[in-house]
Amino acid sequence: MTEQEKKPLSNAQKQQRYRERQKGSGKKELRGYLTPEALTCYHEIQQKTEWSDSVILSNAIRLMYAAHKLGQIGLLNGWLTEHKK
Repeated sequence: MTEQEKKPLSNAQKQQRYRERQKGSGKKELRGYLTPEALTCYHEIQQKTEWSDSVILSNAIRLMYAAHKLGQIGLLNGWLTEHKK
């Protein structure tokens, strides 16, 4: 096939190729819905750090894991509750 005979990829095909590349590099896609409080926190983090959604999610999970390992989950949840976040 020549360059002119190749059909352009649809958006679905492009997304599938992107997901396959991400999986190939060892990444896993996660999805979820944010509460209004979490969305406020998300926007603040995004503005201050200029991180992508992927980096924010990755770092949030890693930080929660570290807090869990250090026994600080209760402390963090208490702070969030007190500050209505």
